[in-house]
Amino acid sequence: MTGAAPMRAARWKIPLAITVLLALLLALVFSGQWPGLHSKPPSSPKGLLAIVPNEIERIGIRSGADSVVLRRQPGGWTIDGVDGAAPAELVSHVDTALKFLKVSEPSRELPAAELTAESFAAFGLDPPIAVAMLETPSAVAATVNFGTTNPAGTSHYVRLGGAPAVYLMPRHVTEEWLLVFDMARRLQGKASSAIASRGADLLLPVSMAQVWAVEIVARGKLTRFERDAAGAWFRHIDQHTHAAGGDVHVADPIQAPIIDAAFRGFDAAVAEARVAPADAPHLAQYGLALPSLIVLFYARDSSTPLARLEFGTLADRLDRYARLAPDGAVITVAEFEPKRLTDLLKAVGAGS
Repeated sequence: MTGAAPMRAARWKIPLAITVLLALLLALVFSGQWPGLHSKPPSSPKGLLAIVPNEIERIGIRSGADSVVLRRQPGGWTIDGVDGAAPAELVSHVDTALKFLKVSEPSRELPAAELTAESFAAFGLDPPIAVAMLETPSAVAATVNFGTTNPAGTSHYVRLGGAPAVYLMPRHVTEEWLLVFDMARRLQGKASSAIASRGADLLLPVSMAQVWAVEIVARGKLTRFERDAAGAWFRHIDQHTHAAGGDVHVADPIQAPIIDAAFRGFDAAVAEARVAPADAPHLAQYGLALPSLIVLFYARDSSTPLARLEFGTLADRLDRYARLAPDGAVITVAEFEPKRLTDLLKAVGAGS
């Protein structure tokens, strides 16, 4: 009998606890937060862009003598001088670039009291390496001037037009805007280039200047190439040295120009002809279900490929089937494009 009372109390507490938990869950579902936290102010982004990115309807980007304008239309972003909507891969980077300006907090602010007229040239802001003008339907929301990296190479100097301060922003912020500019200019240039008059299309959506790592898969073996801090190429395994005092990759001066020459050819590489849609039967027919060679291109500070190029079987003695995965159509490219890569692997000791 001595244990009866505690057992009755325990049985009474279990339904009460279940009722309380159900009430908390219902409160969470309808309010989106736990009860009692209503008075906690929401965290606000501390980036350079004051308005939400969705309000931006026009983006003008200039670097040197080149410029490009993107406009938000009901069907998506467009590029002045280019017919149709911008491709999905570019739109994704535009959205990311705007988001970075909204949410990325400066690591340091240099107020006007610490600046001189000479400071702007030292920071790569006189002239800036790139300028992005962001506009809403009624006004200019921000003019962002991008400068050079700091001595450590981890951040870029950035200044807002009309503001008295200079900010140190994480490197990926500026790199994303330079990538957007490069991809948009590459698309814009097709309309007036000699390549367009030949009826051919540029093979890659981005120039090699924006690529900081390349992975080549040949015969089941992966070989990775990267750029060092100075931008020189090296094979990531066994073909580079480390700078004294730190784990920093330094390119081999003999192999760097060989690698660079092989990759630089992609800037002008073109699709010779469109052959078929990239459905399963055609991929198998043209040797692309199991590609003989796969090349992945990466931007700086990114683990997501900018492009994945796959090569299949020979179309004839001078051409080979290829495609940009995962959605690109089956095309033909000149046989010297993949041969340049296999020759590179042999030159750096990674080929068979």
